[in-house]
Amino acid sequence: MRFVSTRRSSPAVSLSQAIRNGAAPDGGLYMPETLPALDVTRLDPGMDLAGFAAAMLAPFFEGDPLEPELPRICAEAFDFPVPLVTPDAARPSLRALELFHGPTGAFKDFGARFLMACFDRIGDPADPLTVLAATSGDTGGAVGCAAEGRAAVRALILFPKGRVSPFQELQLTCWGAPVRALEVEGDFDDCQRLVKAAFADRGLSDRHRLTSANSINIGRLLPQMAYVGHAALRLFAETGEKPGFVVPTGNLGHGFATFYARALGLPIGPVLLVTNANRTLADWWASGAYVPRASIATIANAMDVGTPSNFERLSALSPEASDIRVDLVTDSAIRSRVKTEFDRTGYVWCPHSATAAEAWSRLSSEEQAARPWIAAATAHPFKFAEAIEPLIGAPVEAPPALAAILGRVARKSTVPAELAALAEALDGESRAAA
Repeated sequence: MRFVSTRRSSPAVSLSQAIRNGAAPDGGLYMPETLPALDVTRLDPGMDLAGFAAAMLAPFFEGDPLEPELPRICAEAFDFPVPLVTPDAARPSLRALELFHGPTGAFKDFGARFLMACFDRIGDPADPLTVLAATSGDTGGAVGCAAEGRAAVRALILFPKGRVSPFQELQLTCWGAPVRALEVEGDFDDCQRLVKAAFADRGLSDRHRLTSANSINIGRLLPQMAYVGHAALRLFAETGEKPGFVVPTGNLGHGFATFYARALGLPIGPVLLVTNANRTLADWWASGAYVPRASIATIANAMDVGTPSNFERLSALSPEASDIRVDLVTDSAIRSRVKTEFDRTGYVWCPHSATAAEAWSRLSSEEQAARPWIAAATAHPFKFAEAIEPLIGAPVEAPPALAAILGRVARKSTVPAELAALAEALDGESRAAA
């Protein structure tokens, strides 16, 4: 299997090279040269996620140095539960795929742990890779946790000042070596722009052996395809119907992984993407014109993206493979949905997951009843307790993994949204490590 840039101006590379590079030299994003041949009939929905992921992802790893390591990578990355629950017994067609039972309470744990396990095998402790991670809230925490204590990589996390929840900020800044957090004076798009500019600076990129942990890295998307496919096959085996998916999205990595899993032949029905008030994707879906814009702050902050990077991958799919719908959910609708669902059932949705619950509620009764639907529950509500608790009038309990983070010490540096500041931070890390 070879991987090519969406911009088609860089040489094809192996999977290990694509994961190591993060982005292609021409600025594009890596995609498989051809759609892998996947025999879905050989996939067993009764397997645990680690075993299922190893079987499903095998075609992507075929012929790569990482191929013999794939089962161990999956076992290392996916060692926590992924329940598919029914939040409301009175509406059994809606299931929540709870993706927040990992060590940092968000779906980003899957991709970060998988990616770091790959880097550990690709990298060299004598000359570590440097992982740059721009985050709108959850990616950085997952990357920091997954990178802490590793020898073959170091991680630099960039997050927007004043645009993450208090717990998220602690989770971004509490990790020990070789992890460092930079608070950027700007929004997520500024953080993402800095990461892309660092990659484009060949001297800087080569000097620090830069790579990416954002969803621009194909190594982040592969594990997301695996849990999407696993959930779809489990529900298809139970009901005989291809489930629809309702996916909250910001940088479009989660959404793209769902489309690609469907293109591979997994039994996935309609895909409904949900954004918050950042309306770039919603306007594109309504008008056909993709117009990036500055992001705005919302209660679902991890989705505050005005220029979703993975739109480039989505554009590379055939119209049939990327047939989607997009809905937009405002802050007031998020708050109302969180309260309504708690009052009705006692189930607590985080602000991001609540966008999916809201979008599903807007489907016609015929659409709701036609098939089972899976809403991606992307983060544990405790991470947003200060927003959730006033809405439901009750405390949100911290699971043990998140409670353990509360005792950690925060460490961060604040920098302007300028490449020179990022370069200085990178060079300083290198001097400190020498």
